[in-house]
Amino acid sequence: QRKQDILQGSIKSRSRAHDIITKMLASLGDPYTRFLSSSDFSKMSKYDMTGIGLNLREIPDDNGSLRLVVLGLILDGPAHSAGVRQGDELLSVNGIDIRGKSAFDVSSMLQGPKETFVTIKVKHDSCGPVESMKVQRQMAARTPIFYRLEKRDNENSSVGYIHIKEFNAVAKKDLVSALKRLQNSGASYFVLDLRDNLGGLVQAGIEIAKLFLNKGDTVIYTTGRDRQVQNTIVADSGPLVTTPVMVLVNNRTASASEIVASALHDNCKAVLVGERTFGK
Repeated sequence: QRKQDILQGSIKSRSRAHDIITKMLASLGDPYTRFLSSSDFSKMSKYDMTGIGLNLREIPDDNGSLRLVVLGLILDGPAHSAGVRQGDELLSVNGIDIRGKSAFDVSSMLQGPKETFVTIKVKHDSCGPVESMKVQRQMAARTPIFYRLEKRDNENSSVGYIHIKEFNAVAKKDLVSALKRLQNSGASYFVLDLRDNLGGLVQAGIEIAKLFLNKGDTVIYTTGRDRQVQNTIVADSGPLVTTPVMVLVNNRTASASEIVASALHDNCKAVLVGERTFGK
């Protein structure tokens, strides 16, 4: 009904349309949904990542102004290595007070050329100390895949353990390499560790899930009231590995990680072990 009411009016400029869209999306109360204008999008696509590896969430305070809180971090990324933790409040970037600014505006401030530095001030937790730190920007996607072969005591079998820290541009390529090396080394089954993996590129997660599924298995589907936008993504080839798989999850397994975990579980390709996931 709100949409119909808005469309009945006259929208005479692009900037006015952008304002209306922003307000409509804000009414959803969804921290993961936001509108980007074409100029904002071009800024974001200039770099491979937000600069120092963190996601920001806008939270209104008691006065109605916005606070920016760290919603997620790339494990061992620049911000995480400098001491930023989930739940910290970002106070300033390069000495500029960022209170009242949008998460996107501040993310743009954090971006910059490869290996340059940005100084940020954060407040740890809700009532912790305030700390200023100098963080080096990172542009190249580092491998998120760490793996090892573990021999089982008193048995001839070996376990291929693979920890995926995030789903980035090189995750699938490096996972394929790890799986092949572990198989060639005699791995009888695999443990896929997705604990504390907050996600990353959704498409990378989808492509990784396909590595374990049979051709035609459903990875994920979207549904809604409009049948025209319903979509189902299926695996288009056979699995890379057919040995048993165990997936480790915890309450910080989120987003693309939950897609991978549920796709493997629901298609009977893996057993889930751990805690209830984040629920994004």
